Formats: sequence, C-alpha cells, structure tokens
Amino acid sequence: MPVIDRERILGVLETYDASKIRIATIGSHSALDVCDGAIEEGFPTLVVCERGRATPYARYFRTVRDKEGRAIRGMVDDAIVLSKFQEVLTDKIQERLRRANAIFIPNRSFTSYCNLDEIEGSFRVPLVGSRNLLRTEEREEPRSYYWILEKAKLPAPEKFEDPRDIDGLAIVKLHHKTKKLERGFFTAASYKEFKARSEALVKQGVISRKDLATARIERYIIGPIFNFDFFYSPIEDHAEKLELLGIDWRFETSLDGHVRLPADQQLTLNEAQRIPEYVVVGHNTATLRESSLNDIFDIAERYVRATQDHFAPGIIGPFTLQTAVDKDLKFWVYDVAPRIGGGTNVHMSVGHPYGNSLWRGAMSTGRRIAMEIRRAIDTGRLGELVT
Repeated sequence: MPVIDRERILGVLETYDASKIRIATIGSHSALDVCDGAIEEGFPTLVVCERGRATPYARYFRTVRDKEGRAIRGMVDDAIVLSKFQEVLTDKIQERLRRANAIFIPNRSFTSYCNLDEIEGSFRVPLVGSRNLLRTEEREEPRSYYWILEKAKLPAPEKFEDPRDIDGLAIVKLHHKTKKLERGFFTAASYKEFKARSEALVKQGVISRKDLATARIERYIIGPIFNFDFFYSPIEDHAEKLELLGIDWRFETSLDGHVRLPADQQLTLNEAQRIPEYVVVGHNTATLRESSLNDIFDIAERYVRATQDHFAPGIIGPFTLQTAVDKDLKFWVYDVAPRIGGGTNVHMSVGHPYGNSLWRGAMSTGRRIAMEIRRAIDTGRLGELVT
C-alpha cells in the first residue's frame, strides 16, 4: 500500500479548528512526556490506550483542571480505551480523532502494535513527523535506517552476512519471541558460541528459529551507550533548525543484573540465567564531553540531509540516534528512531541540560513538540509539520 498523499492529510488539517487542536498519542513508550509537554504549552491531550494497560493514563495521570480550565494535576485529559492498539486504525476511531482536532505523535508502540501498511496508507489523521520514515526502523526492510546510514556515509557497526564469519565479539539482533516489542538480542564471539547460545535461547522460548534466520549480526562496539535526542524544525527561520535536546542511556534486564555480579558469581548461574536478555526497562540521563559534541552534530546533520534526499520531506520533529563510543572516541550509530525516542521521559517536566540551556527554560522533547505545533499554528505553517 503506497504512503498516503500528503495533500490528503493537509485536506484533513483544513477541516480542523486551529483554536481547538488536541495532541494525541498511543498510551505507551513516551506518552507521558508528550502529554506533559502538551499541557505545558496549553494543549489538551488524548491518549489511545489498550485494555489492561490503561490505568496510568486513565487514572493516575489523569488531568485535573480548575474552574478556569488550568491544569493543576496530571496531563491526560482524555483516554480512549480499546481492546487492542490496532483498533486506532479503524474508521470509527480515526473519525473520533479527527472530530477532536487531533494531531498524532507517533511512537515506537504505535508502529510496533499497529499495522505499518495501514499507518502509511489509510490512517487519515495528521502525524507530526515523516510518515514515510517510520518503516525505516524495521531492520528487515531493504531501505531501513542502515540503508540511510550507508547513503549518509555514517559509521555503523560492521555486519556479518553469515554467522560462520564471526571472528570477534558480535551482537545478534532479533525480536523476542513472546515480547514482540522487546529484544531477543544476544552476543557471541564465534560461530560455535553463536550456535550454543541461539540453541539455548530457542529452547528457553526467548527467540524463534524463524526470527533467527533473518537476524542482523554485527560487530559489538565496546564502549558506553549514548542515545542522542534531537529535534529538527522545518519552520525555524532565524536560528539552527537542528537541536540537541538531551542524551539518555538504558537500563536493560537482565543484562544490568549480570554486570552487578562479581565474575565468580556469574559463573555459578544456571543455563536459564547465564545468557542475559536486553529488554529495555528504563532510562537515565547523561551528558557528553564537549569536545565530542561537534562529532555528534555532524552525524545528525548528515542523517537529516540523507532523509531529505531519499525520503522527502525528510525528518520532521524529534528523532534519536543511538550510538556506542569506542576507545578512540569514535561514534558508531547502531540504531535510529525516526520519531520520539523511548528515553525522553527522563526529560519530562524538568527538561534536560541541553534543551534547557538552548531554550533558557525547562525544555523536554514533549514540550518541544508542543511548542513547535504552537509556533506553527500562530504562523499558519502547521501543514509543514504533518504528513
């Protein structure tokens, strides 16, 4: 199914009451940051939830407003609870979103739990961001983010075409068998170790042979992980269009539990415990040595240009470059999120040192999105933000 024509989305936008725009997203991932930022910029919010996972949004972070309509607690004004996230793509829910003048902020849960073909071709709700870039996050796609990195001549970890070629520590990237949004990643330093670990994980039900057959195997970069949360503004005319809002890093289970154990205790773990999993369970905030900032801005600029050259109109709004830094201080891009990143809740309410310093006040990714929408409404340029 081809990507829906941008003109059709602009036609939907023309039916909206610009004074009643509502910011909407899927109730997962970074929804709290999106909603908090929207409330700070004066927008009402709407969260699409899945039954069994709706409680934080429908109850505990529900907005309470005073008589003048000011939010005095919480950040979720309206929660739509569906049997499955996928139902957001139905005509009925789309119509409800359009009646609410909703501008939709895509996150990873949206593209993981909802059919990508339908998001691209039949979801007639304006998205902030580039709809045609969402598919690049799927590693199996021929024009994935790896393809973009190659076009931009950006450093990505070396790929092993065949596990028999593994000649040093490698990471094997594939989906978790039962937790489909999560990772079934594992490491191996040889083909023998690849076989042993993959067989053990198949036996434990962590990965499937089908996913293993299409897994990406790449050289493991030994060094710290930095996720760079950027923002690109197509409507900024007086300053730099590219902004670094923040940096985060991950807590991964059960990997982080392993590294907290002394080596002799690690060796006592049984077969089911010995191979760590890489399921992301939380994030923390970080800063980068200033002498390396030039390198990361250069990488981001080249990524932006490549998206503009090959996926017009190119990246719009938030995106995250996930990197590892080796002993020579070289950055290797191992993942790209062409939408709001998974770790931006660390910025929620308080912002981040980079975004705050740039905007001279608390600036989270969620608030930056809402501020961009507000600026676009005030200048009649909202159509430049949506696809």
